[in-house]
Amino acid sequence: MHNSSWMRSKTISTAGILIISFIFIGSFSSCARKTYFPSGSAQTGLASWYGEEFHGKPTSCKEIYDMYEMTAAHRTLPFHSHVEVTNLSNGKKAVVRINDRGPFVEGRIIDLSYAAAQSLDMVEDGVVPVRLRIIESKSPKKSSQHYFVLAGSFVMIENAKKLSRRLRSRYSNVEIAVFHLDGQDFHRVKIRAKNLEQAEEIAADLRSEEIPALVIEEYRSKK
Repeated sequence: MHNSSWMRSKTISTAGILIISFIFIGSFSSCARKTYFPSGSAQTGLASWYGEEFHGKPTSCKEIYDMYEMTAAHRTLPFHSHVEVTNLSNGKKAVVRINDRGPFVEGRIIDLSYAAAQSLDMVEDGVVPVRLRIIESKSPKKSSQHYFVLAGSFVMIENAKKLSRRLRSRYSNVEIAVFHLDGQDFHRVKIRAKNLEQAEEIAADLRSEEIPALVIEEYRSKK
């Protein structure tokens, strides 16, 4: 009787240890899991598309944009990530590869190529609600990324300097960068961040002051 009771106790204790171990391993694995979107494994928002005016021009990752390839621009996903895009208006899906940065309009989360827009039947609509899901097996890991907050973009450099002076009273890594588009120079006011979390916090603070800040991953070529 005593031995039977001891065996039951030992079995229960062993089971308890195993359960605790599984919980610990599961928790560790979930912490180590790659997250590509601030909200988790998926992202919802508005999609737009861009076509002929950018066809044949360099993208942010230095590829030449081809409007007939299944590509897209996203502000923070690693270049060459593969994303399943679902048009929530009609249920149609398409897989695109990220090779550019954008869209630079608050509320929009992805800018699709003309070919991708055709696949999703959204060319006529122009802007549609979508859900993005990363295909991890075909995407780079989220590592060694560099982020900045785009606080403003101006044709007149005086306006960029005015905003940068205002921001430098609170942030140390404020700079003005020139962006060329269709023969026009735009002066972008940027705040460099240590990581994505800090960038999101800075952007949220600026939006509370009605500054339409956007978080963007910076492209840095490998030497």
